[in-house]
Amino acid sequence: MRKSILIYICLIFGGTMQGLGMALFLFPHSIPSGGAAGIAILLNFFFALPLGLSLWLANIIFLLFAINYFGYTWTFRTIISVATTAATVSIITAHVPHIHVHILIDMAAGSFFFGIGVGILIRVGASSGGMVIPALIIASYKNWSPGKVMMGINLFIFLLTSLVINYKIVVFAIICQYISTNIIDYIYQIKFQSLQIPIYNWRKR
Repeated sequence: MRKSILIYICLIFGGTMQGLGMALFLFPHSIPSGGAAGIAILLNFFFALPLGLSLWLANIIFLLFAINYFGYTWTFRTIISVATTAATVSIITAHVPHIHVHILIDMAAGSFFFGIGVGILIRVGASSGGMVIPALIIASYKNWSPGKVMMGINLFIFLLTSLVINYKIVVFAIICQYISTNIIDYIYQIKFQSLQIPIYNWRKR
C-alpha cells in the first residue's frame, strides 16, 4: 500500500515537472519536447486548439495502442501522467505570463524539467505518453536505451514542425532532446535504494 501511494505521488510529480518544462520554457518558443508535443504545437498552429487539449488529442491513439501491449495498469498510470501534464500546461498557459529571458536559457531549463519528469514516470512504470510508447516497445525488444530510441522517433516530427513553423525549431528541438534524453537515461539507471522504487518491465501484465 505504501509503495502504491509513493508510485502515484511520483506519477503526479513527474507529470507536473513535464508540464512545467513544456508550458513555462518550451511551448512559448514553439519548441517541441517530443513527438506528441510537436503534434500538439501543430494542432495549435493550424486549428488554434488549446495546448492542453492538443496534448490529449496527440496521445489518444497511442494510449489505445498501449492497452493492448502494456496492459491496463501501465496504461492507467500513463493516463494519470498525461492528465497531470495536460492540466499543468492548460493552467500555466492560461494564467501565468511567459517571462522571456533568453531562448537558450529557456530551452535548457525546459529540457531539464522535462527530462526529470519523464525519467521519474518511466521509473515508476508509466510514461509521458506520445512517442514514448513506441519507443518503449522498441527498447524492450532490442534492449536499447529508451531515451535514445525516443530521440530517433521524434526527429521526423521535429522536421515537420520546423518546416511548418520555423526551420530553427528543429535545431532547438534536437538539443532539447539530447539534454532531456540523457537526464531520462540517468534517472532510469540510478539506484534509489532508500526509496526502494523498482525499475519496471514494460511488458503487459
